[in-house]
Amino acid sequence: MHKRKAGTQANILKRRIKIVVEQNVIDKPSPVEEFPMRKWSMKIYLLDEEGQEHTADVFTKVTYNLHPSFEDPTQTFHTPPFTCSNEGWGEFELGIDLYTTEKTKITPTIVQDLNFAQNKYEAIHPIVIKNPSQALQEKLRETGPLPTDEGRKKGVAGAINGASGKKASQKYDYEKIADALQKLEEEDLLRVIQMINENKGPDTYIRSDVDAGEFSIDLYTMPESLTSKLWEFFSKKGLIGS
Repeated sequence: MHKRKAGTQANILKRRIKIVVEQNVIDKPSPVEEFPMRKWSMKIYLLDEEGQEHTADVFTKVTYNLHPSFEDPTQTFHTPPFTCSNEGWGEFELGIDLYTTEKTKITPTIVQDLNFAQNKYEAIHPIVIKNPSQALQEKLRETGPLPTDEGRKKGVAGAINGASGKKASQKYDYEKIADALQKLEEEDLLRVIQMINENKGPDTYIRSDVDAGEFSIDLYTMPESLTSKLWEFFSKKGLIGS
């Protein structure tokens, strides 16, 4: 017997970023004689399906976690291309945290190698953005289609572009709703699916695979009345904060 699973598959978006690294030897004394001092920088761009660079304005900030020997090892930048520029003599790996809101961080952390083999080199990393807001989805659409676009072309959905969708997206935290769905036990999950089916709107995008026991919904296409009912249900269950 399959245990039914709820998903938000339509709200998981994949993109690629490009990190551009430049470095040069500078005329400054080095603490290690055989390793000259260098000035290096890293910049971040978003790529579209053809690999063309776009301004990475889908991120609100980027934090570079440098080698602990730096005086300021944690450096955060808020403006694209999020240029991190420093001086040093050594190569190392660093972690780069990308944020889509002040507190929403893309996981896992990007691991980037800083090396001095070339004066300029690039690295491409795949990223996954979970449950982006409507505003963020519009920005992401500039670099490629969204998973739900094809379905909507066939007349499946439209609320995400409507006033009700915009209003709802500002009032409720869809990331919390998505997390709560994943935490439901079988009995409560069946109750939620029934609630969705009874209160969905004409533009609500749902995909159900009975044989596989899977149920997916695009949260951003729900009418506000349904979103409110789910929020109240999850709150009473203690699965989300008020």
